[in-house]
Amino acid sequence: MKRFLLILLLLGGPVWAVDPSEILADPVLEERARDLSQGLRCPVCRNENIDESNAALAKELRILLRERLVAGDTDAQAVDFLVARYGEFVLLRPTTEGANIVLWLAAPALLLIALGVGWSTIRARRDTTEALSEHEKAELEKILRS
Repeated sequence: MKRFLLILLLLGGPVWAVDPSEILADPVLEERARDLSQGLRCPVCRNENIDESNAALAKELRILLRERLVAGDTDAQAVDFLVARYGEFVLLRPTTEGANIVLWLAAPALLLIALGVGWSTIRARRDTTEALSEHEKAELEKILRS
């Protein structure tokens, strides 16, 4: 029973971040706001979306997002407004255009470079191994017999 209550408390944590006074009367708009806020980062809490954050700035972002939706903005317009105001940092998944393409491609490129260096190092070591000389073979046989 205690485990069940603990699980309920942990799963219900993000629900408590949104203040009941912030919730919109229109369930369709509220659902849109919740979906959009899942992709927006809290500037204070770093990798936590604004829907789960209890920070004052996250609350302001949630209210601003809901105001934009009530004003008639589309999802893209509302998100673009927040990005224009706070920068691309508020996006949990940044765009893949412009200078960001370097960041998106850097990790796979470095992985390929590392694999290439590792493969060439292993090949170089394999090619430089020499056969044992007759004296070394005799010593090895002597050791193995004892």
